[in-house]
Amino acid sequence: MAFPYMEAVVGFMILVYIFETYLDLRQHAALKLPTLPKPLVGVISQEKFEKSRAYSLEKSYFHFVHEFVTILMDSAILYFGILPWFWKRSGEVLVYSGFNAENEILHTLAFLAGVMFWSQITDLPFSLYSTFVIETRHGFNKQTLLLFFRDMAKGILLAIVIGPPIVAAIIIIVQKGGPYLAIYLWGFMLIVSLIMMTVYPVLIAPLFNKFTPLPEGELRTKIENLASSLKFPLKKLFVVDGSTRSSHSNAYMYGFLKNKRIVLYDTLIEQCKNEEEVVAVIAHELGHWKLNHTMYSFIAVQILTLLQFGGYTLVRNSKDLFLSFGFDTQPVLIGLIIFQHTVIPLQHIVGLLLNLVSRAFEFQADAFAKKLGYAVPLRAGLIKLQEENLSSMNTDPWYSAYHYSHPPLVERLAAIDEPDKKTD
Repeated sequence: MAFPYMEAVVGFMILVYIFETYLDLRQHAALKLPTLPKPLVGVISQEKFEKSRAYSLEKSYFHFVHEFVTILMDSAILYFGILPWFWKRSGEVLVYSGFNAENEILHTLAFLAGVMFWSQITDLPFSLYSTFVIETRHGFNKQTLLLFFRDMAKGILLAIVIGPPIVAAIIIIVQKGGPYLAIYLWGFMLIVSLIMMTVYPVLIAPLFNKFTPLPEGELRTKIENLASSLKFPLKKLFVVDGSTRSSHSNAYMYGFLKNKRIVLYDTLIEQCKNEEEVVAVIAHELGHWKLNHTMYSFIAVQILTLLQFGGYTLVRNSKDLFLSFGFDTQPVLIGLIIFQHTVIPLQHIVGLLLNLVSRAFEFQADAFAKKLGYAVPLRAGLIKLQEENLSSMNTDPWYSAYHYSHPPLVERLAAIDEPDKKTD
């Protein structure tokens, strides 16, 4: 008797849902606490705490509903054979349209088109409610319905332009890869990721936001001087109009080798009236670069990707695996989808470990900014960002460890306030 892979996968999906719901309940209880954590008393205003609490609780209630609907749909799709049914229907649509359904590339693209349409329709109510009810109610949403649907249309068009060549290449590589399939797949995806990292900020991101050079002034001078002192190869310094969609704030940097760029959200500049706070946030980001965190993370992702493709090559020819999910053929894309479902246990363990590493990196980047003399403005900047983004003030330690890639504010402030250890 063949092993019931599909039943095992669905069962584990439900177990993970139950476990994560337990963590969500723990976090929900923490969010309901009526008082600030002791370290934040007198640091965060009571008004901001009440707003943050209301915002976090509403998002939490919404999350419960969204996750419940998601697990119901995902389990039903697998358990009731909707995936193989959809694959067969997409082939029939191809034949009806005059194309050859035996062409796996065309069949796969037709299947993905249907999946994309389905996901857009099923996710739309949640996206609309999150954006135009929750975010609007708490003062974050700045976009109109027209802008919302225009962004959605651009995203779909980009998927139509970028997706087919990548999918076709993957199918060809799997069909002709032979014993070195995992290496070929990894090499191809590495090239794609490098191209996208280069192209996205230059050609794709400007389709959604306006990037303008940071005006000449004290803030620009301070950031350029900081970058120069660290030998950071800053080529361009932009401000992005994040305020056209949301009042949430952020900053990031990107670029390869000697062509680095820093992007500040206009909301960050507006919220942090003290320019030193903005510079301190940038010092934290530059700490990630100076300490090679980006490189380490990139290498880790590449190793995990190679291991995943290696695992896929071991199971892709398992007829029993495909039969368990209702397929009498072994399409490349379906094999990748099934494999992703079968390694869910490992993915959650790896995700937890990556979060632990990421949190350690955040502490190190804070310490780097502190060493540069930005302890006071960094502390003030983190508090300001926590207040203005209405981030959760009370967090459950289990939930935080499992979900957060960044340490809670309380822990970051404690680390910044800790006296430097003297060495002889």
